[in-house]
Amino acid sequence: MRDSPAARLQELFEGRRLTPTQRRIAHSMVRRAADVPFLSSVELAELAGVSQPSVTRFAVALGFDGYPALRRHLREIVPAETGAGESDAYNEYQQAVHGEIENLRQLAELLADPAPVERAGRLLAASRPLPVLGLRAASSQARGFSYFAAKVHPDVRPLDEGGTLLADRIDAARRAGASALLCFALPRHPKEVVEALEYARGRAGLTVVTVADSAFAPVAAHSDLLIPAAVGTGLAFDTACAPMLLGRVLLEAMCDALPDAQARLEDFDTSAVARGLFME
Repeated sequence: MRDSPAARLQELFEGRRLTPTQRRIAHSMVRRAADVPFLSSVELAELAGVSQPSVTRFAVALGFDGYPALRRHLREIVPAETGAGESDAYNEYQQAVHGEIENLRQLAELLADPAPVERAGRLLAASRPLPVLGLRAASSQARGFSYFAAKVHPDVRPLDEGGTLLADRIDAARRAGASALLCFALPRHPKEVVEALEYARGRAGLTVVTVADSAFAPVAAHSDLLIPAAVGTGLAFDTACAPMLLGRVLLEAMCDALPDAQARLEDFDTSAVARGLFME
């Protein structure tokens, strides 16, 4: 897992107390790990959408004298890779697809250590009910997970709409016996999601498992277990193939932790046939 350029950068940033702007720079560097050692501070600032002085302050926050020292270090830990110019042969749509392929490759490297996902599966399986939070861009992830999870878990409660009732629904789940909450958090991160996780973890006492686009996402401070899966940024709107796949991986881990999961699936299939739900 630590052999890829992205993983080496991730290791450099782990355990650091970074500001939101600095987290944005770190996230951009992880996404473009192979290119970052050869970018100027101005180019990195443009990539992250921040000011050039912010890049300099970021380098100092990591313990370097300035950005040139950080870039020299990056060239040591992230060696150049061949074929860097191949993307020039693709149009913008192909580049977006290849960007998602790279995100999936990074996710595969992350999953080389299955322990975090297995732990998450046990936490989700043990929570009765299981609230699943996802607002705005992440609402489809929460609904998709909840749809399939309901086939094997006895009580799944999707929380895909915000508003003043959100805390009430978290409280209701806790009173009913919930011990954990699963959150899908994607950019742009709604303030309401951060507030909901702070409430769920701090006031309701739930263990928060989060799927986010980066380990430096704003929800990180309010998560007990965060597993990152990058989003694609090559089109006008972000694409979320890796977070969706990670959601299915968590479903698999949860099924492994539910002793009656297979029996529930078989019962559903029998009922579906009897009701004629699907075309043959």
